[in-house]
Amino acid sequence: MQVKDSHTAAATHALPSYLDPSHVGPWGIYLQQVDRVTPYLGSLARWVETLKRPKRILVVDVPIEMDDGTIAHFEGYRVQHNLSRGPGKGGVRFHQDVTLSEVMALSAWMSIKNAAVNVPYGGAKGGIRVDPKKLSTAELERLTRRYTSEIGLLIGPTKDIPAPDVNTNGQVMAWMMDTYSMNTGATATGVVTGKPIDLGGSLGRVEATGRGVFTVGVEAAKLTGLNLQGARVAVQGFGNVGGTAGKLFAEAGAKVVAVQDHTGTIFNNNGFDVPALLEHVGNTGGVGGFADSEVMDNADFWAVDCDILIPAALEGQITKDNAGQIKAKLVIEGANGPTTPEADDILTDKGVLVLPDVIANAGGVTVSYFEWVQDFSSFFWTEDEINARLVRIMQEAFAGVWAVAQEHKVSLRTATFIVACKRILHAREMRGLYP
Repeated sequence: MQVKDSHTAAATHALPSYLDPSHVGPWGIYLQQVDRVTPYLGSLARWVETLKRPKRILVVDVPIEMDDGTIAHFEGYRVQHNLSRGPGKGGVRFHQDVTLSEVMALSAWMSIKNAAVNVPYGGAKGGIRVDPKKLSTAELERLTRRYTSEIGLLIGPTKDIPAPDVNTNGQVMAWMMDTYSMNTGATATGVVTGKPIDLGGSLGRVEATGRGVFTVGVEAAKLTGLNLQGARVAVQGFGNVGGTAGKLFAEAGAKVVAVQDHTGTIFNNNGFDVPALLEHVGNTGGVGGFADSEVMDNADFWAVDCDILIPAALEGQITKDNAGQIKAKLVIEGANGPTTPEADDILTDKGVLVLPDVIANAGGVTVSYFEWVQDFSSFFWTEDEINARLVRIMQEAFAGVWAVAQEHKVSLRTATFIVACKRILHAREMRGLYP
């Protein structure tokens, strides 16, 4: 009798197309990552199917009245991947290319990320397929409030806590918090994080993800003997994440020599004046046109001579087509899912150390956790306290992942998944199945 893998025999035929491992897209990449870690899960592997199926998927229609009186409809999502370790946690993105596969994958990576740094959250994510740049501020507010009302049955301070992501910010979180509060009849500051300070936001939140990227980069540099003094850094994306990380690396003595964003790619062999570049980005919306720079072709960015590469834009940027060009010794993933599995293998074969998103960019959700705790207690910490707690958590998490990588002789990504998946599945096993 032929014995088949239990997933293949019992589940694959019943899977919707977007859950199929062969389905191309972000969710398919996540499933490949889970398959890679399964052999290291021991007895917990019997629960691994839990990781391959989101707990809840909500797809909503978001109709709004436009400024010209017409009615427009947008598609919105909220996915709760796993809630075994606590309430769902994950951002909301407004982008014209948002898909269900993307939101599902991002929610799953949030599960891994939260478990990797050991904060008591599950993973969730949301999004609306819209180009927010084409909406007025009033239209954007109506869109946000309608979306919040549509997903209101899922979110809450102890159920699922959204946060900013691509094209969303503190103002959007303020609208979400207010809408939820009005619908429930009581001010609920803890329903979202990444809020303005005056509405229960936390100091240090804006720079938290970039600070986390820098913190794990410093730890990896120590362990690999990379001297940050004079180290050459290339950054893709120069917003809150890439900009903050670039600034902190420059302050540590490194040189940011290349930056790419949606406005183009710029290069300075001697290193940019990072504060001036950040001011330029703040004034113009991008790095393009910065005076003290050479313009590069976008495709040439990946071949820049550098020691540290920080992809801090969107997912799927490092692929099998450009991974071979990368000269960096260290890749620190500030974005979610910027490296495809094929590219991961190419970089590993080249001896490039990849610090994966699920640990490297977890600084944001760590300080979101601090914000949530502060909202519940109505007692707020200083920025120095927050940064010190963030650095300690990131250092401890990275040390644990590094130890597992050395023990099993696997990549840091696989090691992070081993740590996180064991925590998630152990929680699942201890809780059992109800009813």
